[in-house]
Amino acid sequence: MTMAQPAPAREAAPGGRREAYTTESLLAVAVEVFNERGYDGTSMEHLSKAAGISKSSIYHHVRGKEELLERAVGRALDGLFGTLEEPAAKRGSAVERLEYVVHRTVEVLLAELPYVTLLLRVRGNTRTERWALERRREFDHEVAELLRAAADDGDLRSDVDIRLATRLLFGMINSIVEWYRPKGDGLEHRDQIADAVARLAFDGLLAPGPDH
Repeated sequence: MTMAQPAPAREAAPGGRREAYTTESLLAVAVEVFNERGYDGTSMEHLSKAAGISKSSIYHHVRGKEELLERAVGRALDGLFGTLEEPAAKRGSAVERLEYVVHRTVEVLLAELPYVTLLLRVRGNTRTERWALERRREFDHEVAELLRAAADDGDLRSDVDIRLATRLLFGMINSIVEWYRPKGDGLEHRDQIADAVARLAFDGLLAPGPDH
Protein backbone atom coordinates (compact mmCIF):
# COMPACT_ATOMS: atom_id res chain seq x y z
CA MET A 1 0.00 0.00 0.00
CA THR A 2 1.35 3.42 -0.97
CA MET A 3 1.83 5.76 1.92
CA ALA A 4 0.36 9.26 1.54
CA GLN A 5 2.91 12.04 1.19
CA PRO A 6 2.98 14.55 4.04
CA ALA A 7 1.45 17.93 3.39
CA PRO A 8 3.72 20.98 3.08
CA ALA A 9 4.79 22.38 6.42
CA ARG A 10 2.39 24.97 7.78
CA GLU A 11 2.40 27.21 10.78
CA ALA A 12 -0.23 29.11 12.59
CA ALA A 13 -0.32 32.76 11.58
CA PRO A 14 -1.75 35.64 13.60
CA GLY A 15 -5.52 35.35 13.87
CA GLY A 16 -5.44 31.56 13.78
CA ARG A 17 -5.03 31.17 10.00
CA ARG A 18 -2.54 28.61 8.72
CA GLU A 19 -0.64 29.13 5.49
CA ALA A 20 2.01 27.26 3.53
CA TYR A 21 5.12 29.24 2.83
CA THR A 22 8.09 28.96 0.48
CA THR A 23 11.31 30.91 0.05
CA GLU A 24 9.68 32.82 -2.81
CA SER A 25 6.60 33.78 -0.83
CA LEU A 26 8.79 34.74 2.11
CA LEU A 27 10.90 36.89 -0.21
CA ALA A 28 7.81 38.68 -1.51
CA VAL A 29 6.73 39.49 2.04
CA ALA A 30 10.23 40.66 2.99
CA VAL A 31 10.45 43.01 0.01
CA GLU A 32 7.10 44.53 0.94
CA VAL A 33 8.27 45.12 4.51
CA PHE A 34 11.67 46.46 3.41
CA ASN A 35 9.98 48.95 1.10
CA GLU A 36 7.54 50.03 3.80
CA ARG A 37 9.91 50.28 6.75
CA GLY A 38 13.29 50.59 5.08
CA TYR A 39 15.86 47.82 5.25
CA ASP A 40 17.62 49.28 8.30
CA GLY A 41 14.29 49.74 10.07
CA THR A 42 13.23 46.12 9.55
CA SER A 43 13.94 43.47 12.17
CA MET A 44 13.50 39.72 12.00
CA GLU A 45 10.55 40.20 14.34
CA HIS A 46 8.89 42.47 11.75
CA LEU A 47 9.46 39.85 9.06
CA SER A 48 8.15 37.08 11.29
CA LYS A 49 4.93 38.95 12.02
CA ALA A 50 4.40 39.96 8.40
CA ALA A 51 4.95 36.41 7.12
CA GLY A 52 2.93 34.82 9.91
CA ILE A 53 5.66 32.34 10.73
CA SER A 54 8.25 32.02 13.47
CA LYS A 55 11.74 33.47 13.20
CA SER A 56 13.17 29.97 13.40
CA SER A 57 11.13 29.04 10.33
CA ILE A 58 12.56 32.00 8.45
CA TYR A 59 16.07 30.83 9.37
CA HIS A 60 15.16 27.43 7.95
CA HIS A 61 14.98 29.10 4.51
CA VAL A 62 17.59 31.86 4.69
CA ARG A 63 20.49 32.92 6.88
CA GLY A 64 18.82 36.20 7.81
CA LYS A 65 17.41 39.42 6.46
CA GLU A 66 20.53 40.31 4.47
CA GLU A 67 20.19 37.15 2.43
CA LEU A 68 16.61 38.17 1.68
CA LEU A 69 17.89 41.57 0.58
CA GLU A 70 20.54 39.95 -1.61
CA ARG A 71 17.99 37.69 -3.26
CA ALA A 72 15.60 40.61 -3.83
CA VAL A 73 18.04 43.09 -5.35
CA GLY A 74 19.67 40.25 -7.26
CA ARG A 75 16.35 39.50 -8.91
CA ALA A 76 16.00 43.13 -9.98
CA LEU A 77 19.58 43.30 -11.26
CA ASP A 78 19.24 40.04 -13.18
CA GLY A 79 16.21 41.46 -14.95
CA LEU A 80 17.97 44.71 -15.86
CA PHE A 81 21.22 43.12 -17.04
CA GLY A 82 19.21 40.51 -18.91
CA THR A 83 17.91 43.21 -21.23
CA LEU A 84 21.47 43.91 -22.38
CA GLU A 85 21.87 40.27 -23.45
CA GLU A 86 18.70 40.08 -25.54
CA PRO A 87 19.28 39.81 -29.32
CA ALA A 88 17.74 43.21 -30.12
CA ALA A 89 20.12 44.86 -27.65
CA LYS A 90 23.11 43.53 -29.58
CA ARG A 91 22.22 44.17 -33.22
CA GLY A 92 21.45 47.24 -35.29
CA SER A 93 22.66 50.79 -34.85
CA ALA A 94 23.59 52.17 -31.43
CA VAL A 95 20.46 54.30 -31.27
CA GLU A 96 18.25 51.32 -32.16
CA ARG A 97 19.88 49.24 -29.44
CA LEU A 98 19.59 52.13 -26.99
CA GLU A 99 15.90 52.63 -27.66
CA TYR A 100 15.29 48.91 -27.22
CA VAL A 101 17.18 48.80 -23.91
CA VAL A 102 15.32 51.86 -22.59
CA HIS A 103 11.97 50.32 -23.50
CA ARG A 104 12.88 46.97 -21.95
CA THR A 105 14.29 48.60 -18.81
CA VAL A 106 10.91 50.22 -18.19
CA GLU A 107 9.18 46.89 -18.80
CA VAL A 108 11.44 45.13 -16.29
CA LEU A 109 10.89 47.89 -13.74
CA LEU A 110 7.13 47.56 -14.05
CA ALA A 111 7.14 43.76 -14.05
CA GLU A 112 9.44 43.58 -11.00
CA LEU A 113 8.22 46.79 -9.37
CA PRO A 114 8.71 45.90 -5.65
CA TYR A 115 12.16 44.44 -6.31
CA VAL A 116 13.41 47.35 -8.45
CA THR A 117 11.93 49.79 -5.92
CA LEU A 118 14.02 48.16 -3.22
CA LEU A 119 17.11 48.23 -5.45
CA LEU A 120 16.68 51.97 -6.00
CA ARG A 121 16.38 52.60 -2.26
CA VAL A 122 19.51 50.82 -0.99
CA ARG A 123 21.98 53.19 0.64
CA GLY A 124 25.22 51.25 0.91
CA ASN A 125 25.17 50.53 4.64
CA THR A 126 25.85 46.79 4.26
CA ARG A 127 27.97 44.56 2.05
CA THR A 128 24.93 43.58 0.00
CA GLU A 129 23.85 47.19 -0.46
CA ARG A 130 27.33 48.23 -1.60
CA TRP A 131 27.38 45.33 -4.06
CA ALA A 132 23.95 46.35 -5.39
CA LEU A 133 25.03 49.98 -5.82
CA GLU A 134 28.14 48.91 -7.73
CA ARG A 135 26.07 46.70 -10.04
CA ARG A 136 23.64 49.55 -10.62
CA ARG A 137 26.54 51.77 -11.64
CA GLU A 138 27.73 49.07 -14.05
CA PHE A 139 24.30 48.95 -15.68
CA ASP A 140 24.16 52.75 -15.93
CA HIS A 141 27.63 52.71 -17.51
CA GLU A 142 26.52 50.20 -20.15
CA VAL A 143 23.59 52.41 -21.12
CA ALA A 144 25.80 55.52 -21.09
CA GLU A 145 28.13 53.79 -23.57
CA LEU A 146 25.19 53.20 -25.89
CA LEU A 147 24.25 56.87 -25.56
CA ARG A 148 27.81 57.88 -26.39
CA ALA A 149 27.94 55.58 -29.42
CA ALA A 150 24.60 56.90 -30.72
CA ALA A 151 25.85 60.49 -30.30
CA ASP A 152 29.09 59.63 -32.12
CA ASP A 153 26.99 58.22 -34.97
CA GLY A 154 25.18 61.55 -35.21
CA ASP A 155 21.82 60.06 -34.17
CA LEU A 156 21.57 62.01 -30.90
CA ARG A 157 22.08 65.68 -30.26
CA SER A 158 25.64 66.55 -29.36
CA ASP A 159 24.98 69.64 -27.23
CA VAL A 160 24.03 67.68 -24.08
CA ASP A 161 26.71 66.06 -21.93
CA ILE A 162 26.43 62.27 -22.05
CA ARG A 163 26.70 61.90 -18.27
CA LEU A 164 23.94 64.44 -17.78
CA ALA A 165 21.79 62.78 -20.44
CA THR A 166 22.26 59.42 -18.72
CA ARG A 167 21.22 60.83 -15.35
CA LEU A 168 18.18 62.56 -16.82
CA LEU A 169 17.14 59.43 -18.67
CA PHE A 170 17.41 57.23 -15.58
CA GLY A 171 15.80 59.95 -13.49
CA MET A 172 12.72 59.72 -15.68
CA ILE A 173 12.70 55.92 -15.66
CA ASN A 174 13.41 55.47 -11.95
CA SER A 175 10.75 57.99 -10.91
CA ILE A 176 8.13 55.50 -12.08
CA VAL A 177 8.51 53.55 -8.83
CA GLU A 178 7.25 56.57 -6.89
CA TRP A 179 3.91 56.94 -8.65
CA TYR A 180 3.03 53.79 -10.60
CA ARG A 181 0.35 51.71 -8.90
CA PRO A 182 -0.77 48.78 -11.09
CA LYS A 183 -4.43 47.90 -11.42
CA GLY A 184 -5.41 44.36 -12.29
CA ASP A 185 -2.55 42.65 -14.12
CA GLY A 186 -1.31 46.07 -15.29
CA LEU A 187 -0.12 44.65 -18.61
CA GLU A 188 -1.80 47.24 -20.81
CA HIS A 189 -0.50 50.13 -18.73
CA ARG A 190 3.00 48.65 -18.74
CA ASP A 191 3.12 48.78 -22.53
CA GLN A 192 1.74 52.30 -22.60
CA ILE A 193 4.25 53.56 -20.05
CA ALA A 194 7.23 51.91 -21.75
CA ASP A 195 6.16 53.37 -25.10
CA ALA A 196 5.66 56.82 -23.58
CA VAL A 197 9.09 56.86 -21.93
CA ALA A 198 10.79 55.83 -25.18
CA ARG A 199 8.90 58.48 -27.16
CA LEU A 200 9.73 61.23 -24.68
CA ALA A 201 13.36 60.18 -24.47
CA PHE A 202 13.92 60.06 -28.22
CA ASP A 203 11.29 62.40 -29.70
CA GLY A 204 10.72 64.94 -26.92
CA LEU A 205 7.49 66.71 -26.03
CA LEU A 206 7.24 69.10 -28.97
CA ALA A 207 4.69 68.22 -31.62
CA PRO A 208 6.16 67.76 -35.09
CA GLY A 209 6.20 71.02 -37.06
CA PRO A 210 5.00 71.43 -40.65
CA ASP A 211 8.49 70.78 -41.97
CA HIS A 212 8.81 67.41 -40.21
